[in-house]
Amino acid sequence: MFRPILFTVLVAASGVAHAGDKPIYAPAPDWVKPAPPPSAPVAGEEAPIMLAFDQQQRLQDGQVWAYLESATRIASADVLTQAGTIQLQWQPDDGDLIIHRVSIVRGDEQIDLLKQSSRFTVLRRETQLEALQMNGVLTATMAVEGLRVGDVLRVAYSVTQSDKVFKGGMQTMLPLAAEPTRIGFARARLLWKAGTDLKFRTYVPGLAAKPKDVGGYREIDLALPLAKPPEWPGDAPMRTRGMPILDASTFADWSAVSKVMAPLYRTDGLIAPGSPLAAEVARIAKADTDPRKRAAAALELVQGQVRYLFRGMDGGNYTPQTPAQTWSLRYGDCKAKTLLLLAMLHGLGIEAEAVMANSQLGDALPQRLPLPGAFDHVLVRATIDGKSLWLDGTGQGARFADLDDSLPFSWVLPVRDTGAELMALPRRPANRPDMAVVLEVDQAAGLGLPALYRATITVRGPMASQLATTAGQLGAKERHEMLYGFAQTMIGEGMPIGETLVQDVAAGTTVVTATGIAQSGWESEQKRRSRRLDRTVSSLTFEPDRTRPAWREIPVATESSGSLAFTTTLKLPVGVTGFTLDGDTTLPESLAGVRLRRTATLANGVATVDERMDTIGAEIAPADIPAVRSRLALAKTRLLRVVAPEDYPTRREVTVAARKAGLLKPIDDAYAKVIAADPKEALSYANRANYRAGTYDWRGAIADLDQAISIEPNLDTYLQRAGLLTTIREEAKALADVETAYGLDPGSTQVVGMLASLKARNGKVAEALALLDERIAAGGKEKSSYLNIKGDVLSRAGRGAEAVAALDTAVAEKPGNPELLNARCWTKAINKIGLDTALKDCTRSIELGESPVAAFDSRAMVYFQMGRLDDALGDIAAALDIVPDLPASLYLRGVIRKRNGEAALGDADLAAARQMSPRIDEDYARYGVKP
Repeated sequence: MFRPILFTVLVAASGVAHAGDKPIYAPAPDWVKPAPPPSAPVAGEEAPIMLAFDQQQRLQDGQVWAYLESATRIASADVLTQAGTIQLQWQPDDGDLIIHRVSIVRGDEQIDLLKQSSRFTVLRRETQLEALQMNGVLTATMAVEGLRVGDVLRVAYSVTQSDKVFKGGMQTMLPLAAEPTRIGFARARLLWKAGTDLKFRTYVPGLAAKPKDVGGYREIDLALPLAKPPEWPGDAPMRTRGMPILDASTFADWSAVSKVMAPLYRTDGLIAPGSPLAAEVARIAKADTDPRKRAAAALELVQGQVRYLFRGMDGGNYTPQTPAQTWSLRYGDCKAKTLLLLAMLHGLGIEAEAVMANSQLGDALPQRLPLPGAFDHVLVRATIDGKSLWLDGTGQGARFADLDDSLPFSWVLPVRDTGAELMALPRRPANRPDMAVVLEVDQAAGLGLPALYRATITVRGPMASQLATTAGQLGAKERHEMLYGFAQTMIGEGMPIGETLVQDVAAGTTVVTATGIAQSGWESEQKRRSRRLDRTVSSLTFEPDRTRPAWREIPVATESSGSLAFTTTLKLPVGVTGFTLDGDTTLPESLAGVRLRRTATLANGVATVDERMDTIGAEIAPADIPAVRSRLALAKTRLLRVVAPEDYPTRREVTVAARKAGLLKPIDDAYAKVIAADPKEALSYANRANYRAGTYDWRGAIADLDQAISIEPNLDTYLQRAGLLTTIREEAKALADVETAYGLDPGSTQVVGMLASLKARNGKVAEALALLDERIAAGGKEKSSYLNIKGDVLSRAGRGAEAVAALDTAVAEKPGNPELLNARCWTKAINKIGLDTALKDCTRSIELGESPVAAFDSRAMVYFQMGRLDDALGDIAAALDIVPDLPASLYLRGVIRKRNGEAALGDADLAAARQMSPRIDEDYARYGVKP
């Protein structure tokens, strides 16, 4: 890394002795053009905080002198806090800090703080250590005494800089403030001796920087702030965006820049015979004669055994420390690592050179004025068998397999004694993905049941070491949470069993393995169940906005964020055939600028998908945007899925078959492992309770909820246990749970409903009605819900007419509510009241509801009570078509089938209903319906 030269001010001042690590106090130099005094605000307008910001720079005799003057209005206590301590920074190796003025303007009074014995204190503050930089910058600080709200603080100072590397060459970059930044007076002024071959360039569209002659100098004087730049799409290539800077340089071209840097990367004699570094070179040479393997070994050594740390002091902005120093210190920045790698490669007989790059500018680099400050990084270009290898010593984890990878730079400048021009870098997918995921999903027990997963995630590069380092610093619980969270980003929601992390030093990777229980992941649509297998196309987006006329000819620059390989293996249910793949089993070479590959197979009960996506920063021409958008949209309609056969068994049938075949045992074992890992985690018990209830193990589910409540009681768990206790006819315990829940949240409609229902079941009908009537009388948006519950309580008490009356009131308040219409239909049906109007209610509910399954079931009951059994069977079929395991519809169909002489089919339906709803016979007996 090079120290940036976007300086506020910058080189040794003629007529001022170099002071190095102490600030100089002196008047402003005579070449500085005085700024106007801060002006008073116009009546009715609020003055800006920054009343003046004046930047002036002079380039002369290999030196850059940068002058800055500011005037800040102390408009509030916040501004006072921010501006009350002045901090000025400079690099003492390169030049001086010269302080010209620090004063307070208070009305007509001018208070010169420098004449009041106020002076700056110099601190050595490595403010960039967190960014692995030691730049040697000094900071002069002053706490401004007596500064008040309403004052104006004026500060003027210079920083000088001269870099011996340039051999008299000069460079600078002036930032150009633009609106909506508010500044009272601002300018950017550049001055150089007439006859100096200095070039300059601005990148703001429409800005003309025209120099004029001023007393033997050439001058550019730009009034700031500039006009607000036009809005620009964020996905536009860098070269299309104007940069708000003024570049100036005495370098004739890129070749001149290349030449001036070349001496810094000469390697002759830098590895002394017999030195420790010479021994490393000899070890690599002895290990293999293949130059590619030698290059890989040298790169691995520089990346893995020398940590990154930027050194900017002791002339280190451009000058690298020697390889011997770097190897001894075991740290270095990009310059040091590049020189070390170059010296080793040359010692191994491999052709190599340094190349400079910019990590931020992308394809905009060729637009820049040639100057060393256009680069912020340096790396190595090696040539083996006529092929260029791009080797970055500051990278991490590169191995032999990665030698041919390209790097995320668009252009580089080779550093050569003879000079060189900019060179474009190829952009191609990496040989090894940055992340490779292998997800194995075991759905052998059947659809609708939990699946078991094993995910193996291999990462390389910086992420590999960061992941391992972070995990190594955490306790067991925090490590588990971190690794599961990392795996979850790749595999989705699940219930973790365990994770491991292993570093493979030889491969330069870190491997995380995670096992757990996943949700089924299957969706139902048009009577078919399917699971999405796609991991690439669904993640792509391409939404460039080119609707504005000014944007229509702007290309789209896609991301360059690396590569991902994803292998999914899905073990399908045992003993079931007819699964198929639907969607694209292969992919086009690219979509939305992203390189893609896919193969997919389905054989021997296993679906396997191998995918890879590489984002390498492709550019899409304006004319191609509609077609690219269209291709991606079309691909998203063909996302790869595995589809179950249409006649796949119901969830109940799957559960029964899985239990019989012993296929639930692996799932039971997985839940047991989760709980054993942390027996004090209530959520683990609650999750297993859901699974057990879903497989009709009522008492096992209740036992788990007992544990969950003993650890972390909450309303939902109490209600869930109450429901299960009711299922196994333990109403008294269920009532106790709901009363506890009522104490936690007496305002919950669900809690009140369950409490009223259980009171009624326990013979406390009057208490249940009183509870509901109190809330009905209070009115509000839940009134109709309480009326609905009241209807159920009255029906249970055998007071059918009153139940219908309660629902009449509810429907009158919300006449278009499909749930209330269905409730009234059902209440009339089970009480055999107004069956003709009940039909109308159910039909209306079916027409209005988004999910009419309950209304079909209710209307079937109406038809049954009317003796229209064929019509009842038709509605039952419609309900079961939507929810195949609906106990009520199965039960009624069983009754009808037995009455129709289909005893075996009827018994099967009744058995299925009883398995899912053990008390269904009691309920239907109250309705007068018996097998």
